[in-house]
Amino acid sequence: MSDNSSPKNPFSRRDFLKTGALSALFVGSGALISSCETKPKTAKNIIFLVSDGMSQGTLSMADHMMRRQFGRPSVWISGYEQNRFDYRGLMDMASLDSLVTDSASSASSWGCGQRINNGAVNMTPDGEKLKPICSIAKDGGKKTGLVTTTRITHATPSGFSINMDERWKENEIAEQHLERQVDVLLGGGNAFFAPDQREDNHDLYADFEDLGYKLVQNKTDMERNAFSDRLMGIFTDHHLPYTVDHKNMDEHNHVPTLAEMADVAIRNLSRHDGGFLLQIEGGRVDHAAHGNCPSGLIYDQIAFDEALGVAMDFAEKDGDTLLIVTTDHGNANPGLNGIGSGYRDSNKMFDRLQNFERTNSWILSGLDDTSNISAIRERYEFATKIEMSREEAQILQQSLRGTYQTAYRTRNRPSAVLSAIQANHVAINWVGSMHTSDYVELAAMGPGSERLTQPFVRNTDIFDIMVATLGLEEYV
Repeated sequence: MSDNSSPKNPFSRRDFLKTGALSALFVGSGALISSCETKPKTAKNIIFLVSDGMSQGTLSMADHMMRRQFGRPSVWISGYEQNRFDYRGLMDMASLDSLVTDSASSASSWGCGQRINNGAVNMTPDGEKLKPICSIAKDGGKKTGLVTTTRITHATPSGFSINMDERWKENEIAEQHLERQVDVLLGGGNAFFAPDQREDNHDLYADFEDLGYKLVQNKTDMERNAFSDRLMGIFTDHHLPYTVDHKNMDEHNHVPTLAEMADVAIRNLSRHDGGFLLQIEGGRVDHAAHGNCPSGLIYDQIAFDEALGVAMDFAEKDGDTLLIVTTDHGNANPGLNGIGSGYRDSNKMFDRLQNFERTNSWILSGLDDTSNISAIRERYEFATKIEMSREEAQILQQSLRGTYQTAYRTRNRPSAVLSAIQANHVAINWVGSMHTSDYVELAAMGPGSERLTQPFVRNTDIFDIMVATLGLEEYV
C-alpha cells in the first residue's frame, strides 16, 4: 500500500534498532557524522506542543488578533521574529492510506515512527502493535504527561501512549490509559471513566486511585495537588469548553485553561531527576475549524499560544529541554479576506470578533428545524453583537430544515451556512470543513533541535529525533 510519501528517510525503524546510530542521523540526509564532527546533543526533557488542525491562516489570524486586541504579537510568531527557535521548517503529515491525514494517524506518526492508516492508533494494517513513545520513555526512566483540551481519550494524546485499531474505541482507550500509567493526565473525558457513564458501570477512577493517582475535577484542586506523584485531572464529561464560551459562561469557571494545565504538568514532571516527556495539545482549534467558527478558532489558538509561552519560558530557563511545536494537519483553511475598496474594510470587520461572547457551536445548540426567524436573529445577535438580516436568517432556517442547497454539498449543513453568513460580517471564509493536505509549520528549540537540518521533513522523522535526543534507542 502506498504511504503517499515524498522520498523516504533512508533509515527505517528497524534500521534504527540495528545500528543504534540515530543520534548521528541528520534528518533528510541519511549521512552519518564522522567521528571528528560534533555529535548532536541529548536532552533531559521533551515538551511537544500541537495545535490540532491549525492551518496557516489560523496562525496568522491569531497573531493579527493579538496585535490588534492586546497590543502584542503571538508567542509563536514573536519566536520567529526574535529568533527564539533554533529551527523552523515544514513537515509532510500524510498518513499511510491518504494524503489527507486524520489526527490518530498523524499523532501516531510521531508516537511510533511509522505511517499508519487513518483511524488507527499506533497499529499497522495487519494488526502489529507499535510501541508508543510514552512507553519507551517510561522504560527509559522518564516521567510522562499528556495535557489536552479534548477528551484525554481522544486521538492526539492517544497517539503518544495507546495501541488501538480504531480511535473511537474510547472506553477501551480509557482502560489502556490505566495500563500505560502516564504520570500526568489532564483534560476532558469523564464519560469514559465514571461508572455512572460507562456502559459496563466500571469505576476506572477507583482503579487509578489504587495505582496512586490523585484525582482532581477542578482547577483549584489541580493547583492544590500540583506536586502529587501521579496526577489525573478530568474536568468535563467530554471536551473542555471553547475559550470564548469558557470566558463568558460561569458554568465553566471550574475548568482550567490550557496554559494553567501546562504549567501544572511542567512543574510536576520537572521535579523528576530522570527527566520527562510531555505532550500538550490545543485540540479544540481543530473542532472550531470543522465547525467553521472564527471566534472558537482564533481564541483557542490564542489559548494554545499562551500555553506555548509557558513551555518556552521553562525550556529556555531549564536549558536541558527540547521543545517542539507544530500541528498535525490543516483544517478548513480559513483566511481573512479582502473586503471593501482597497480591502480597507477588512480590519474593522475582523475586529468585530473581539465582541463575540459565544461560539457558533453555542448558537447552533439552541436552534433546530422548528426555530423561527426571530429566534435565529436574537440568538445570533446575543452571541456576536452583530445584527443578522431577515434574509440571512431565512437562509440559515432553510439549512436547519434541510432544504438549503449549494453546489458543494458539504456546505449545506447549518455550521457551514452560518459561517458563510458570518463571512459577510467578519470577512473570514473557509475552503471547507474537513482536514487538508497542507504541509505544516514545525519549530523547535533547545538541545536536539540541531538534528533538524533540513527545512522540509517527514512526520515520522520526529519520532526518531525524540528517541535519539532522550537517549532511548535501546527501549524502542
